[in-house]
Amino acid sequence: MHIHIVGICGTFMGGVAAIAQQLGHRVTGSDAKVYPPMSTQLESLGIELMQGYSHDNLKPRPDIVIIGNALSRGNDEVEAVLRERIPYVSGAQWLHDNVLTQRWVLAVAGTHGKTTTASMLSWILHENGFDPGFMIGGVPGNFPVSARLTDSNFFVIEADEYDTAFFDKRSKFVHYAPDTLILNNLEFDHADIFPDLAAIQRQFAHLLRVVPDTGQVILPSGDSALEEVLEQGCWSSLVRAGEQGEWQAKLLKADGTEFEVHHQGQWVATVHWDVLGQHNVNNAVMSIIAAAHVGIKAEHSAQALTRFKSPKRRMELLGEHHGVKVFDDFAHHPSAIKTTVSGLRQHQPDNRIIAVLEPRSNTMKMGVHSDNLAEALEDADDIFVLQTEGLKWRLAEKMPNAHVFESTDDLLAGLLTEVNAGDSVLIMSNGSFDGLHQRFLEALRQMDDTGTE
Repeated sequence: MHIHIVGICGTFMGGVAAIAQQLGHRVTGSDAKVYPPMSTQLESLGIELMQGYSHDNLKPRPDIVIIGNALSRGNDEVEAVLRERIPYVSGAQWLHDNVLTQRWVLAVAGTHGKTTTASMLSWILHENGFDPGFMIGGVPGNFPVSARLTDSNFFVIEADEYDTAFFDKRSKFVHYAPDTLILNNLEFDHADIFPDLAAIQRQFAHLLRVVPDTGQVILPSGDSALEEVLEQGCWSSLVRAGEQGEWQAKLLKADGTEFEVHHQGQWVATVHWDVLGQHNVNNAVMSIIAAAHVGIKAEHSAQALTRFKSPKRRMELLGEHHGVKVFDDFAHHPSAIKTTVSGLRQHQPDNRIIAVLEPRSNTMKMGVHSDNLAEALEDADDIFVLQTEGLKWRLAEKMPNAHVFESTDDLLAGLLTEVNAGDSVLIMSNGSFDGLHQRFLEALRQMDDTGTE
């Protein structure tokens, strides 16, 4: 079968393409911007990529077109699909029909931690001989690809609440029908498509409706937004983690690099790893519980986690030059920003932390979280922020203690005048940040070469 994918270079759609190709289909695709790393990954699989959207991309006529959720009416290629009555489907629906209905699905949903938790769970299953397929919305540290299909009966998927397609405004995750469902947390986000938290909760309630009565839902104790979702109906067994839950974590080191796992008041495992932060301890406990649901003992999961590598852009140490450590993190919501900075602070209580933030997400641009940003960054010693294009509010008014810049060139210059040996610079953005990470590293490298103070 010839499958053509419109919007192929997104992380999710690229994963769909890779899996479709593994199933033996001829896969082609188009996107407005075809560039590495996704383009390189897809081309290495023998997938033909087309730059831009055009009626010509549909020649020869494909058997079916998978349309990404970034595409809308008025797009030349979408209009041609509809006009010529070519069969079409969303990526989430195609995945459900061709992959997920045949497997035990372990899904990871929530506002924060989906990519990391899905990566942890995939790694635990892999290390314990389950050889899972998976689809992760990032680049996992332990695997060379973000999506794969295996002969295993188990499939791990990052379950995103974003909408499915222009013709299906339900959240993507309602198509996944998980047997094991992790709900990490729930806060207001994606203000570009959801008017309020209640609208997101409604989608999570829909998700609970497709978990079978033999399934298991795993959630943190004390999350009021998730408890309100449960009140709308749950037909599966519930397992809670946290202070009031059946599963708990006990920190042995404040930065989260060593902790015990307890089940019903009894020690069951100890984890020693290089991953930082309480939020990642929480993610780990969730993944251990999910693995237990398929029969993996907590101690065996803990052993796997000792060799776990965080996904790219999740507190990733990019390099160290001129005595300065440079970290990259995807954090773009105040809660995620706060836990990320706090985790680094616990790891190095005596070093200066410089937080660098690009408020780039649609929700950030709309100013929904503008009142919470200053508090989210309070553990940093110095703050540099970019007044990004399209930001509907002034950073300087909400963050009077921050250095605010109108361009990455000026921000980089300002950062270089402030940074000192021994500092840790934490760069946070859900985009490219105009290449700031590598530009800053290169400037530090030149300082090393010249001996500049």
